[in-house]
Amino acid sequence: MPQGLVIDLARDALVHGLLLSGPLLAVALGVGLLVSVLQTVTQVQEQTVAFVAKLLAVGAVFLLSLSWLLQTAVKYTAGLLRSVPGLVQ
Repeated sequence: MPQGLVIDLARDALVHGLLLSGPLLAVALGVGLLVSVLQTVTQVQEQTVAFVAKLLAVGAVFLLSLSWLLQTAVKYTAGLLRSVPGLVQ
């Protein structure tokens, strides 16, 4: 298997991994930042507030984007499996 092909496969896997996890991580980051600012302003330093807020926000975004996430993952996997016969030499 040529080295360039391995690099392309690894790059595609990383890009799709970031594409699928990016929205969820961005929401967790935004909610965490917002909760941290609110905790600083109100001087409430409770760890579970940030955890529960992030958990609910990420869960909601996950449920809302589940169909897109599955379509993207299935399309990538199907394309990868279709290309397997051409990869084996």
